[in-house]
Amino acid sequence: MKLVVQRVQEAEVKVEGELVGAIGQGLLLFICFEQGDDESTIHKSIEKICKLRVFDDVDGKMNLDIQAIQGEILSVSQFTLSWDGTGGHRPSFEKSMSPQEARLKYAIFNRELKSRGMKVKEGLFGAFMKVTLVNDGPVTFFLQF
Repeated sequence: MKLVVQRVQEAEVKVEGELVGAIGQGLLLFICFEQGDDESTIHKSIEKICKLRVFDDVDGKMNLDIQAIQGEILSVSQFTLSWDGTGGHRPSFEKSMSPQEARLKYAIFNRELKSRGMKVKEGLFGAFMKVTLVNDGPVTFFLQF
């Protein structure tokens, strides 16, 4: 499982010009499920996201998690993260989980975030999406589980 985590002031996702998800301050997550990822992988990633201290405290230090700032999450599936950049110049995605299985894992991932009290908006799995964001910092992390 791979995740790109971006601290944002705001973010939104549209499909065919229609807004399907938008958040204010919080985290934009690009999620890629790869072959072999299971529910324990999801639980590890959720634990990390919920406790990730990437928001500034009163002293300007990254010391607060998303719950402390009452932030929101925009969750976007992105299978293209499975390419590691090796090989030729045309990306291949054979490490990606099958779409049917990844759709299920994506639903479980988002449901688990919500069950922990997170305010979660979602992109549309498998759709061609337009994502707009205002990165705060910029602060961006790449996580792999």
